[in-house]
Amino acid sequence: MAEFILMPTLGFDMEEGTMGSWLKNVGDPVHKGDVLAEIESDKVTQELQARAEGVLLAIFRETGDQVPVGAKLGVIGAEGEDISSMTAEAGAKTGGNNGAAAKPAPVSEEAAPAPESEPAKTEPVAPAASTAVSSEFPGGVKATPVARRVAEEHGVDLAQVGGTGPDGRIRKADVETFIAQPQPTATPAAAPTSAPAPTPVAAGPDSEEIPLTRMRSAIARRMTESKTTVPHFYVTTEIDMEPALALRKQINEALDPDNKVTVNDLIVKAAALALREFPNLNASFGGDKLIRHNRVHVGSAVAIEGGLLTVVQKDTDISSISKIARDHKEMFGRAREGKVRPEDVEGATFTVSNLGPWDVENFIAILNPPHAGILAVGSARQVPVVVNGDLAVGTRMKVTLSADHRVTDGAEAAQFMQAFKAILENALRLLL
Repeated sequence: MAEFILMPTLGFDMEEGTMGSWLKNVGDPVHKGDVLAEIESDKVTQELQARAEGVLLAIFRETGDQVPVGAKLGVIGAEGEDISSMTAEAGAKTGGNNGAAAKPAPVSEEAAPAPESEPAKTEPVAPAASTAVSSEFPGGVKATPVARRVAEEHGVDLAQVGGTGPDGRIRKADVETFIAQPQPTATPAAAPTSAPAPTPVAAGPDSEEIPLTRMRSAIARRMTESKTTVPHFYVTTEIDMEPALALRKQINEALDPDNKVTVNDLIVKAAALALREFPNLNASFGGDKLIRHNRVHVGSAVAIEGGLLTVVQKDTDISSISKIARDHKEMFGRAREGKVRPEDVEGATFTVSNLGPWDVENFIAILNPPHAGILAVGSARQVPVVVNGDLAVGTRMKVTLSADHRVTDGAEAAQFMQAFKAILENALRLLL
């Protein structure tokens, strides 16, 4: 049975992607796992893999098209299968001999009057008319998940917001623009406005202007949103890492060189075990409710060329150290090659940002919404310590938790850090 090829998501905040090159042509046989095309997002280039067997029967999008997440890109099915209803649903035609295809026609093409016959009727369309669609979308309004969240936080009716995205889709920027506009029925408790725009900086004779990449623009947008809308607070502790490092040495002696366990693997596992004890840190703020996640998926921030992204180790609390190490090695490699998979970056419930390899003593991380917490990890360093009243040399690592004060409080965050510290200082618990 024929199946649609859909635009995947590379992270929960991805709204659209850019079609790269198609690596298969219409009529080519397809096996599960075959690379069909390349997709570019704000942060990475991803290989679009086939999730069905058969023949590539249709291509709906061309190289360079901006495509919303979840949009239909093509069809895989049996050779000779009738897919006329699917191509009609997608609003596009099947590809020709070279695999190229016409772009989808507008959704409302049949109902809309031709511009040359009735141009006046296409002008005064209200914003709500361009975004109100079928019940396929929540509330009958086409909007990105991030736009819905911002609208909910500010009490904005999305039906009143005009969309500037593909097919009138409402984006986060559209909601912020609406919030910033004076409202005709303003009251003393007016809706909060968006943060003021930064003062422009002019390039002088001794400086140069470097255009922002899509990745750097996405990081700037996300971090500004986090620091201006999420009330952060911070808790720091110092951990004796000698037991964990001794355990790592023992584990690695039993493993081949390609599967060595890193300090970050141990930290991620310890964080996951502590999250099981403190589920409020494995949660998200949902406006008038807290959303606790029943599974623990710990993300690790990865430095890549031009920025960073977060790869996600699933079910971290119940995964073995060796599995965590294998998963991280594979995902880090794909991230640095710019070829991550959707499952590599989806579903994180908590984040670890580790700058230990760069000899950083201590730092504070910005929350990665909608997570309630992020751990900023410094280097394990040899320092003077006092043991039973005597001065000695010990190996200590400083870790700072950044937490969302809407979700948790200082005492609970401190208890979480105590639990995290206890696990690393009694390292055999990492193996239980």
